[in-house]
Amino acid sequence: MQPSLLKRSLREPLLHFLLIGAALFAIYHWRNPTAPSSNTSRRIELTSDEIRQLEISWRAQWQRPPTTEEIGKLVQERVREEILYREAIALGFDRGDTIVKRRMAQKMEFLSDDFSDLRDPSPQELKDWYAKNGAEFAAPARITFRHVYFSPDGRGASAREAAQEALEKISLTSDTTQATALGDRFMFHDFYADSTTDQVGNVFGTKFADALINLKPGAWSGPIESGLGWHLVWVESITPARVPEFEEVDLKDIKAQWVSAQRLETKSELFTAMRERYEIVLPKPFSNTVIPSVVTAAPTPDVAANF
Repeated sequence: MQPSLLKRSLREPLLHFLLIGAALFAIYHWRNPTAPSSNTSRRIELTSDEIRQLEISWRAQWQRPPTTEEIGKLVQERVREEILYREAIALGFDRGDTIVKRRMAQKMEFLSDDFSDLRDPSPQELKDWYAKNGAEFAAPARITFRHVYFSPDGRGASAREAAQEALEKISLTSDTTQATALGDRFMFHDFYADSTTDQVGNVFGTKFADALINLKPGAWSGPIESGLGWHLVWVESITPARVPEFEEVDLKDIKAQWVSAQRLETKSELFTAMRERYEIVLPKPFSNTVIPSVVTAAPTPDVAANF
């Protein structure tokens, strides 16, 4: 064979395909030297329900039914996918593959979700559940307040001292104009109405928001530190957090939370039952910290986890 012809042959995609196929065939027989042949593993059968599901997926994507030719292509693609899947399993590509493991674990999670959705709770069951878990529906505390800001950027270390001196001047008055004149310009608002602690915390920080709930309304308080500096605060009103009565909450919201709780409980029970069928062996430094009820310490620190 001439050199130029050889070079052209080596660039042929068909030759590459044949070489890859031969390599995969060799790997398969190397990893499965005595693998028995099975007629059932070479039978691919699509049911009417599976083909109907292909049609449904097509309709959902394209908003119209597929043509006969398109159905044919969908079936061909489904068969192709099944063949590639089976060949990959035969070659052991699923073993040690992190992505495959995660996907199959995810499908087990979905399975446990299906178990949780098998029945609807009765009204009394929801009411009993709400009696124990009503705090999840608690209306957050709300606060209406005004503040005077003292900037560390402009005043440095004396910002707190300046706030303390201002407090002594305005402690006996509710004149907000006089109080504001003693402070510095604030980048956001000076007045916040009916705000939750989360909303206040988003601006000033959680420490500042928590401190406001304990202040006495109708008086100046401070200095209180935030993530931005020091503040004097006049609280106008505080509405405490409260758990609404069962009848005040939309039943759909209660059911949604109930379903979520049932899913978590079902997942926990299923995993506990599955976990008890395994012995987990970990290196000694980790044997008492990771799933201690079913863990066995490895004889040496170098032994890998064995599930």
